[in-house]
Amino acid sequence: MLFSDIVGHDDTKQTLVRAVQTNHLAHALLFDGRAGSANLALALALATYVNCETRSGSGDEGGLFGATAAALEAPLSDGCGRCSSCMKMSRLVHPDLHMVYPVANLGKGKNTSEAVLPEWRKFLIDNPYRTLSDWLDATGGENKQGNIAAEEARNILQKLSLKAYEGAYKIMLIWLPELMNVASANALLKVLEEPPERTLFLLVTNQPDKLLVTILSRAQRVAVRNFTDTEVATHLRQTLNLDETRARRLAYLTDGNLAQALKMGQTKSDDTVGDQHAWFADWMRACYRQDLNWLVKQADQFDALPKDRQKGLFDYSLRLCRDLFLFQQGATQLLRLPDDELKFVQNFGKILRPDLIDRMVGDLNEAAYHIERNARPKMVLLDLSLTFARLIKN
Repeated sequence: MLFSDIVGHDDTKQTLVRAVQTNHLAHALLFDGRAGSANLALALALATYVNCETRSGSGDEGGLFGATAAALEAPLSDGCGRCSSCMKMSRLVHPDLHMVYPVANLGKGKNTSEAVLPEWRKFLIDNPYRTLSDWLDATGGENKQGNIAAEEARNILQKLSLKAYEGAYKIMLIWLPELMNVASANALLKVLEEPPERTLFLLVTNQPDKLLVTILSRAQRVAVRNFTDTEVATHLRQTLNLDETRARRLAYLTDGNLAQALKMGQTKSDDTVGDQHAWFADWMRACYRQDLNWLVKQADQFDALPKDRQKGLFDYSLRLCRDLFLFQQGATQLLRLPDDELKFVQNFGKILRPDLIDRMVGDLNEAAYHIERNARPKMVLLDLSLTFARLIKN
C-alpha cells in the first residue's frame, strides 16, 4: 500500500511524510477514524514508506532523515513501490512488519493473529477498507465476537524483543486495539512506556473512547476524516468501473463509509440500506398499530440473523432517529436521505415528540449493548418493541 493508492487525504499524508523527513515521527501513532475510513490504509502506507529503500521525492533518496527545505516543498513523497522492502510490504510479508488484530475463537488453536495470518494477508491485499464484520465473515466467525486475546500480549513482547531484520524500523500494527482484553492492554501499555529502539507502533482504532486512557496518552493521535462523496465516487469508478450516476448514489447513501460503498457496489442493487430502511419502517408502523403478533414474529426473525446484521439494523435505527430529530428541529439541509427515507422521516417525525426520540436513542443504545454482551436477541428486540409501542401510544 502506497500513499498514492489512497484517494484524497492529502493533508494527512503530507503530515506523516514530513514527520518522517524531519525526524519528528512519534514512536506510537493512533490512527483514529470510523469504520470504513482510510485509517488502516494510511497506517499501511506509512509502514511501507518508512522502510522504503529509495523513497521518491523525499530529498534524501536511500536515507531515512535529513530532508532539506526544498524537499519539504516538493510534491508528496511516497514509497517507490519497486524496492525489495516495498515489494514485501505489498504482499505483507516484510520480516519487520508484525500485525495484531481481533480473532474469533474458532477452536483448534485458531485464536491468535499468527494462526490466521495467511487469511489476514489475503483479506487486506484484496481491499484495505474493511470492517470487523467483514473480517469475521472471511474467517468463518460471523456469529462470534472478535477479540485480541491475552496470548497476543506474549507474542507482542516476544516479537519486539528482536532487532529489526532488514528495515529501518520494526513495525507493530494493531488493528482495533479497543478489542484487547485487560491483560493484552496492560502488556501494550508497558511496552509503550519503554519502547524498544527503532520500533514504530501503529494503532488503528474506530472507538478510541474504549481504549485505556494511559494508552491514549502515550500515542500521538492522527485524526482520519471520513471520505467525501467525491472521493468515494472516484474510488468506486476506478476500482469497480461503476458509472457516474450509481457511484454518486452509493457515495450519498453510505456517507463516507468506503467499506460499505464497496460492498454495495459489488451487488446488483443497493439492497443493503434499502432492506434496513424497510425493516425499520415496518417495525415503527407495527409499534404504532400496537400489532403484537407482528412484533413477536419480527423478534423471531431477528433472533435468527447473524450478530453483525443485528448490530447493523440497530446502527441504522440510531442514524434514522438522528435524522428524525434534525427534521423536527428544522435542520432539513443536514439530512442525507434518498426520497423514500426522507418521506418516511417527514411523516413519522410529525407524530413523535423530541423527548420521545431522545428516549428511543437511549433504549436503542442499551439494546445494542446487551446484544454485544450476548443477551438473547429475541428478548432484547421484543422488549424494545413493547417499550416503543407504549411510548408512541402515550
